[in-house]
Amino acid sequence: MKRMLAGLLLALIATQSRAEEVLVFAAVSLTESLQEIGKACEAKTGAAVRFSFGASSDLARQIDAGAPADVFFSADTAKMDALEKAGLVRHADRHEFLSNQLVVVVPTSSSLRVAGAKDLAKLPRLAVADPEAVPAGIYARKWLESEGVWTEVKPKVVPTLDVRATLAAVESGGVEAGIVYRTDATISNKVRVVFVVTNGPAITYSVAKLVRSKSSAAQRFVDFAAGELGRAIFERRGFAVLR
Repeated sequence: MKRMLAGLLLALIATQSRAEEVLVFAAVSLTESLQEIGKACEAKTGAAVRFSFGASSDLARQIDAGAPADVFFSADTAKMDALEKAGLVRHADRHEFLSNQLVVVVPTSSSLRVAGAKDLAKLPRLAVADPEAVPAGIYARKWLESEGVWTEVKPKVVPTLDVRATLAAVESGGVEAGIVYRTDATISNKVRVVFVVTNGPAITYSVAKLVRSKSSAAQRFVDFAAGELGRAIFERRGFAVLR
């Protein structure tokens, strides 16, 4: 009987422990900000916060396939829309308060100058996150399409897994230039910004707790990230906070 009670107690403790953990699937561009927010959230709530960073498109596919995420933080609204349509996210649980900006970067040793989208058509190679699936690449493609140069640029594009892979490709000198988020450019001393996209598509991040999450800490993390302290951290890291 004592062994049975001890076993039940351990099972209860294990269940409670899992309930106090939250696994966040998040766009890789959010890495530094969310790691800082995660530590602050742990200190305040006592819940353990873990992350899986990657391209929003890949993370959304994993969630749709049953990956045990508690929270999804996408670099666009389209991936969240798809999960909502699949019944994996409730519309009322979504928070969309964060934005970013596209920039063109080159290796710091490069003398290249870019005055606009047309200059990118002259380059032999341009690194861009997969323009058919990854938010950063889709945003970049839409901008180049609006500028009327996508047809010329497309054959030069070196598609990458995500926006951080684009940054790495430019850092290594493997490509002449790349299109990344402004926040990505600020974390590297191996690239420099040569053009800021001021007329690109609206960039909106979306975060929500997943319907199937059993974590009691999931909503607390979302509320914390979308709250005053979370917003301050994002802003300090270079994101635009939508009031």
